[in-house]
Amino acid sequence: MTTTSAPPSTTVADVLQMPEPRPPRPSALSTSMSFGWRALLKIKHVPEQLFDVTMFPIMFTLMFTYLFGGALAGSTSAYVQFLLPGILVQTVVMITMYTGLTLNKDIEKGVFDRFRSLPIWRPSPLVGALFGDIVRYTIASIIVLILGLVIGFRPAGGVVGMVASVVLLLVFAFSLSWIWTMFAMLMRTEQAVMGASMFILFPLTFASNIFVDPATMPSWLRAFVDVNPISALVTTLRAFADGQFAGGQLMLVLAWCAGFVVVFGPLTMMLYNRKS
Repeated sequence: MTTTSAPPSTTVADVLQMPEPRPPRPSALSTSMSFGWRALLKIKHVPEQLFDVTMFPIMFTLMFTYLFGGALAGSTSAYVQFLLPGILVQTVVMITMYTGLTLNKDIEKGVFDRFRSLPIWRPSPLVGALFGDIVRYTIASIIVLILGLVIGFRPAGGVVGMVASVVLLLVFAFSLSWIWTMFAMLMRTEQAVMGASMFILFPLTFASNIFVDPATMPSWLRAFVDVNPISALVTTLRAFADGQFAGGQLMLVLAWCAGFVVVFGPLTMMLYNRKS
């Protein structure tokens, strides 16, 4: 009669030595959102970071409305209808440079050296930081719109037009911020990043159609204003505020957004991968 031996019993030591299944690799979206949440937590612990998205919108809106309104349009109530879409763009675009400042600070502290060693999608720390800044841009946009309504802004496009304006502005700000992330990789200090950013932002915002109609400008200046992406964005937002659809200008703005991401995104990642 043949006997079958019982299988060897599994001991506790054997169980402890068994390798555990490796967890699945996190997706690009989940890691980017995690870094976006990290950016928001930094604001929670240092609420002073919200100063630029709260005080700057109020200061810009009130100062330019009451400084130029009477001289350019005869009254502040008439001028605010023209100005507010432009000042909305200027406010958000100006604070995009703080993306580069924050990233530069993290790089100098060595935080990104740890991020590069993690088994995650390589651009997620950068994309996540930009996602977090979208919240700041949204807060600034809401403040400008509420203040504009208080001082007399009445958009014919209603809620739909202003929501479309804010969404397009957020897309543009996200795309433009890739320039400042590149500066964060190139520059050694926050002051250098700020100086380079302001050198670009001042001509873009002030040599545009934000404050006045370009028809009154010299031909050489108007030529720059006409090709300025800020001018195309402001024109589109003014059309949305008036309840109109500027399809040509909208396509031009989206083309600029795509160009910023396609050109400066890979350049930023190349510098990020080489950063020591």
